[in-house]
Amino acid sequence: QAAGGRARAYHADAADAAAVTRAIDAAAADFGRIDILVNNAGVLFLGPVDTFPLEDFDKTLAVNVRAVFVAAKAALAHMGQGGRIINIGSTNADRMPFPGGAAYAMSKSALKGLVQGMARDLGPKGITVNNVQPGPVNTDMNPEDSEFAASLHGLMALQRHAHPDEIASMVAYLAGPEAGFVTGASLNVDGGFAA
Repeated sequence: QAAGGRARAYHADAADAAAVTRAIDAAAADFGRIDILVNNAGVLFLGPVDTFPLEDFDKTLAVNVRAVFVAAKAALAHMGQGGRIINIGSTNADRMPFPGGAAYAMSKSALKGLVQGMARDLGPKGITVNNVQPGPVNTDMNPEDSEFAASLHGLMALQRHAHPDEIASMVAYLAGPEAGFVTGASLNVDGGFAA
């Protein structure tokens, strides 16, 4: 605020379509419109297919895929010409090199098809739709100092986790005017995980 900006937080369960829609409607009412939507919520459940709980499968789809569609649909009611929709996918859409990640990889692969289809639907409005597909990022969900993290580094060209700002910079690029001709893309920011 001291720099002249305005920010507001809204609480919503990404798996609850009505709650997501209410939060987006509230943001549009408070700020007048929606110019940029970043779908960043995600869940990760790991386990072999033969013992993977159906409840975890359903939650994976609800948060990682359905919520993206719901949020985009809600935002479009408030988005004018030239808006931006950016999803945070995963490099696991392209490569799943360890067991137990089938449901997660499937959910992130689904975003690629959704983005390509939405890009076609929304192109006439000048709205771009893209995925950013991070590799391992040093976050609470996947800390760099975990045993699991060390096993991932051996699969990468750059053997480290990304810093969150390295992912944020790609999101900022896609949200800005320089990326006005980028749509329907799934862009890996993964340290060569999928190379």
